[in-house]
Formats: sequence, structure tokens, C-alpha cells
Amino acid sequence: MDGRVVVVVQAAVNLLDLAGPVQVFDAAAEHGGRYRVGFVGVEAGVVSAQGLRLADLGPLPDVSAGDLVLVPGTRLDARGPLVDPRVVRWLRDVSGSGASFAAVCSGAAALGEAGLLDGRRCTTHWELLDAMRRRYPRARVQDGVLFVHDGPVSTSAGIASGIDLALSLVHRDHGSAVTAAVARSLVVYLRRPGSGAQLSPFLQHRSHVDDAVHVVQDHIAENLSGRHTLADLAARVRLSPRGLSRAFTAATGITPLEFQQRLRLALADDLLTATDLPVSTVASRTGFRDARQLRRLYRARYGVSPSGVRGRA
Repeated sequence: MDGRVVVVVQAAVNLLDLAGPVQVFDAAAEHGGRYRVGFVGVEAGVVSAQGLRLADLGPLPDVSAGDLVLVPGTRLDARGPLVDPRVVRWLRDVSGSGASFAAVCSGAAALGEAGLLDGRRCTTHWELLDAMRRRYPRARVQDGVLFVHDGPVSTSAGIASGIDLALSLVHRDHGSAVTAAVARSLVVYLRRPGSGAQLSPFLQHRSHVDDAVHVVQDHIAENLSGRHTLADLAARVRLSPRGLSRAFTAATGITPLEFQQRLRLALADDLLTATDLPVSTVASRTGFRDARQLRRLYRARYGVSPSGVRGRA
């Protein structure tokens, strides 16, 4: 995508639905992600569900392929229209533009009213699931998940899961390394999966509170192509090699060497699936001794050879 994130701010917007994903995209931009966030609405100013007035919103714009339209959730009022009809009309008008659409929590109602959920898997806050099934019978409403991607349309469950949704979109756009940097920046070390997908190794093993181990993990993640002895890593945090090994295993359940190998394989997998680089080049960029070592470890980890991933060796 070219990086434009169009945030549709409606009256009675929930602040965390708005701020959480926006913070993720802003942090991603600081770490090399191509995101430009803009705030729009049918009025220049609205009052949030929590009473904070938000002003200087731009008008609902034209969008195109590469844009992401993000609809944070609102406090729904059953006494009136679920969604401002002007927002619904705009969403219908731009639905064929090639843009992607994402809704947080009750923001899914806007996509539902515009017909964007028809035939698609989607989710929302657990309290709204039954009502969503009744109102949008053509939508394939999922429960027990934090977020769902179905083609160009993504939806998330309640409130804080918008952060998980945004992290997953960053991962889709820019891969594991940028996502891991964002998660570290926001102190969201454990990215929760949307619908059972395995966590990225860059984000696994980060739900502990051992600062020394986090420093070592950060150093490994940011310098994957380098050589790291246990003694060098231990010196970085002023521990003995034995002390670091003990602390690292207690905090993460794996050794520093295994952590490094998992990250290298994850980055190699990203490069193999997203680029046409030869396996030898991928091996060099990800810190493996040579293509033979990468092939052996890749097959052991994923059950296929690198050539089986994208048809070349």
C-alpha cells in the first residue's frame, strides 16, 4: 500500500478504538512503515463517547487502491440510525475503489450498513455478535476471535483488539521486523493471534518482565546477520554467560541460540515468499553460514524446502 490511512471519526467514537490503532500506524511510520494518517468525518468536529471534543476533521475524501479506510467503533444508540447515512453512502461509493477497509469493534456496523460485509467473514464486540447476525444475515459473523481478515475487509472484536488488528495489518504490509519494532516501542511484547494463526517469532517470548532478557532479545532481533556468542550477549547486560542462559530460559522457555535461529528462519521465510532473492542471498542476509545450512534448518522447521515455498532454489 502507499501508506494513506483514512480514519473515519464519527460522533460518539470510542477513544481507545480510535487511539489504539492510530498509535500503531504512527509508530510503524517511525520504524520505516509507509503510513500517513489523516482524520476525516461528515462534520469538522465531533464529541467522543467519553466527552472529549475532536476538531479539525477533514471531509470524506476520494480513496483509491493502496489506501486503508479505518472505522473506529462508536457508542451505538438504538434510538436512531446505527450509522450516519452520509458515512454509509460514502462507504458504498468508495467500496469499488480498490482501497482496503478495517473496522474496530462496533465500527463494523458502518461496513455492514454499506454492504461491505456481505459474504465475508467478520467479527465485532462479543455483546453485538447476535445483533450483527440478525441485521446482516449475509455476513459470516465469527465469534471467539480477536480480528478477521477477508480480502480487503478486516474487522476486530472489542476495544483493545483494535491494536492487535492494526499490528496484523502492519505485519501484512511490512513484515515481521517492522511489526516487532512497533510492538517493542508500544511495550506490546505479545501479539495475540486473530483466529489461531501462529504468532510471529519476532513477537513470541516477549510477555515476561525481565529487562535484561528484553535487551538481549532486542539486540538479536536488530542484528540478525551478525554473530552473537553467549559471552558477548551476557556482557551487554553485565551478566555471566551462565547467568544470562539461566535468566533467558526462565523468561522465555528457550535458549538465546534457539531464539536467534527462530528469528532468522522467520526473516528468511519473509524474504523467500516476498522477494525473488536467491536462497544464497537470503542465507547471507539472515545470518546463516550458507544456503545449505538455511535449506537444512528451514526444512526441519517448516517441513518444506525453500524451493517448495516459491518454486526456486
